[in-house]
Order: sequence, then C-alpha cells, then structure tokens
Amino acid sequence: MDEKGLGQRLQEARRASGLTQQALCHKANISYSTLAKIERGAIKSPSIFTIQHISTALGISLDQLMGHSVAPPLVSTNKASKAVSKSGVRFVYFDINGCLVHFFHRAFMRLAEESGVSADVIETTYWQYNDDVCRGAMSMDEFNRRFAERVGMPTLDWEAYYLDSVEPVRGMDELVRWTAAHYRVGLLTNIMPGFVLAMRARGILPDVDYDVIIDSSEVGAIKPETKIFEIAAERAGVKPEEILFIDDSRPNIMTADKLGWHVLWCDDYHPEETIPRIRGSLEPAVV
Repeated sequence: MDEKGLGQRLQEARRASGLTQQALCHKANISYSTLAKIERGAIKSPSIFTIQHISTALGISLDQLMGHSVAPPLVSTNKASKAVSKSGVRFVYFDINGCLVHFFHRAFMRLAEESGVSADVIETTYWQYNDDVCRGAMSMDEFNRRFAERVGMPTLDWEAYYLDSVEPVRGMDELVRWTAAHYRVGLLTNIMPGFVLAMRARGILPDVDYDVIIDSSEVGAIKPETKIFEIAAERAGVKPEEILFIDDSRPNIMTADKLGWHVLWCDDYHPEETIPRIRGSLEPAVV
C-alpha cells in the first residue's frame, strides 16, 4: 500500500467531489476525527476497510485513492440527467439557518434560564464569537470555554443547545427533495464546525445526496464575504448565471446578485408563500 501523499490525495479528491469533511463522513459512515487525521497525515496506515468506504463514497477506485494509478480529473458524479430552468438555472444552493431550519433563539432562552443570565447578555456573548467560529478561526472547545466563562457556568456545550432548539421549516424538506430530483443542489451556510454532520445525523436537514456542501468553518470564509461565493461557484462547476441562491439574509443575497447569481429571499416564517415562489422560479425549460 502506497501511503505517501494519501492525506493530500484524499483531500483533493474530496474537494473535487464538492464534499465537506462532514459530508464525506456521512456518506462513508466514518467518524469526523478519523477522516481529519487521515487528511492531515496523523493516521498514515488506515485500515483497508476505511479506505474502501471512503473511495466508494467519493466515486473513485481504491487504486486511484492510494496512488496506484493516475486518476483522471475528479468531477462530481451527479451532473448528468439534470434539468435547466427557463431562467437558465442548473444548480441551486440553499442556506440552512433561517431557510431550511428556523433560527435558534430558543437556545438563547434556555441557556438564560439555566445560567440565570439575561437573554440579552447570552445573545450578545454568542454573536461576539460567532463569526470566528464559523470561519474556523476559533475551535468549538475554545468557544464553549469562553461562552461558559461569560455566563458563569462551569461547562457549556453549544452544539447540544443548538441541536435541541432548531426545527425544520415546514415544507422545505419536500422542496429540497423535489429540487434535487431535477437540479444539482448544494448547501451554502455559515455554520460552526461539525454542525452540518450532526444535523444530518439527527435528520434535521433534508436527506438528499447534496452535490456540494459549502461549510463556512471548513472553507475559512463566511457570507456575505465574496470569497465564500467564489468558492461555491467554483465547486458547483457551472457559470454564475446558472446558480440560484436561496437565503434569508438580504446582505448575503446582494453579494450573490452582484456576482451574477439568481437569488431568492426566503421567509422561513411564511413557507406557504416562499415555497411556491421557489418552485415557480425553477420551472424546467421545455426541451
């Protein structure tokens, strides 16, 4: 087994397939820590069973992943047989918070009750560190430690509070499934490390085969920064004018619009109005 460069080959193959580490873990049924250690070279001799699961999830051969043969350029395997909308859309990106799930204000209220600190202080403290964590510049352990100190608690697990508070937006699961059946789809989200995988494991997010997942904590940029949209467009593998972006934030939508994307604002509190607008904008072109 040629172990030289395995981590680098795995990382390149994963990125070429448009998968985050969390998404690949989900598809390959392996732990996040195992994959992360293989990619950075901390595990130099993973079991053949682990490598086989990973190669299958990536849609490449075991020999290609291990470097026994020269692999052709890696592309997403889910590009064929998809529709094009009347407006020219081929790829649809969905936001998560405020789009697929209702925002997590309930977590602030619960934490306020348990800590005895006002909800305003809880929320202010959260937003003080949120951007750094979502960029991957601060670890979850550090975030939890600082958060706990500010609210006077010995320990704090924000992921647990978050997962217990978010709820899927009614009707969005069916919409995403319909979209994935006709178009290539992805997630484009400002999110903390590991949260996408945890949400998928709990069944909070629509269970479809996402072509691309842009996790801000992995790519090192957050919306509405231009960088994250440029990464998303590159991994989608289509022209900017062939992308539809659905988000609840006006600044995020404005950035995507300036880059030539199609955009739609999502109102998660009125899905009965939002969902028909999205479906209508994705009416397939007549071939």
